[in-house]
Amino acid sequence: MYDIIGDIHGHGTALAELLRKLDYTNQDGIFQHPERKAIFVGDFIDRGSEHKKALTICRNMMEQGCALAVMGNHEFNAICYATPDPENPGSFLREHSVKNQQPHQAFLDEYPLGSVEHKDMIDWFRTLPLFLDLEAIRVVHAVWHHPSLKIVQPWINIDHCLLTEAYSQASRLGSELYDAIENLLKGIEYKLPEGHEFTDKNGQTRHEVRLKWWDEQAKRLPEAATNTGNAALPEVELPEDIYRYKDSVPLFFGHYWMQGTPGTLSPTIACVDYSSKSENGKLVAYRWQGEKALNNDHFVWVDRVG
Repeated sequence: MYDIIGDIHGHGTALAELLRKLDYTNQDGIFQHPERKAIFVGDFIDRGSEHKKALTICRNMMEQGCALAVMGNHEFNAICYATPDPENPGSFLREHSVKNQQPHQAFLDEYPLGSVEHKDMIDWFRTLPLFLDLEAIRVVHAVWHHPSLKIVQPWINIDHCLLTEAYSQASRLGSELYDAIENLLKGIEYKLPEGHEFTDKNGQTRHEVRLKWWDEQAKRLPEAATNTGNAALPEVELPEDIYRYKDSVPLFFGHYWMQGTPGTLSPTIACVDYSSKSENGKLVAYRWQGEKALNNDHFVWVDRVG
């Protein structure tokens, strides 16, 4: 059975506390459970101040067979930030701009760019799969998007990890692979009408909004958009072909900064990311016990402020 754990973002102490609450014991530096495995939904890094503690816990668990994980958009971004652009000498696949460095700085403070430790961690990030299909459950960072999963097939190995040569193509705005990775790791987005924008949680101006692809009742943009704060969005009706996950296999994901008391989004859909910077931020897990219909009572969490 599995404990699916939400976005950690460099909060090592909260992670250790949650694992203990889930009855994992630290034996010789490895958190383990006699009957269960943890699954991390990605976004191990950025924002927090305990990256080494968090990453050591996760990596040790995975290397000893006590945990599984998928890649988050922050790990993908970190790889591209560290990878030279083969088509533009002197540049990187992710531009070293103030906009890109600011949310990544907390990780770089503990793993300086170009250091041996940094290179080792980036190499480890490359071993993270884009998704896990465990037959009874599925795990992805942002959305189980069937068209995108089909597109990435030629670009992944048997373990569902991106091939080394895929990163360049996946970083090219406008490429089919770029769009597929955006969907899987960052979610379904909708371009705002001309003249509309909002400021995101990092202070960046955005012209697209993330959609609640899990909410079949949300037909108009203001009710379908998520992570937009108090932004005034236009009363636009969404296209009927907006992607929805309709499979019967339970799906777990992170990424979306949910708020309030953790709970399911449908009988087969659960988000475990409640990592808001507000005072109510939590590190959340779902204790899956084999059920086909997910249960609100199976959520477990600890406070994780900041």
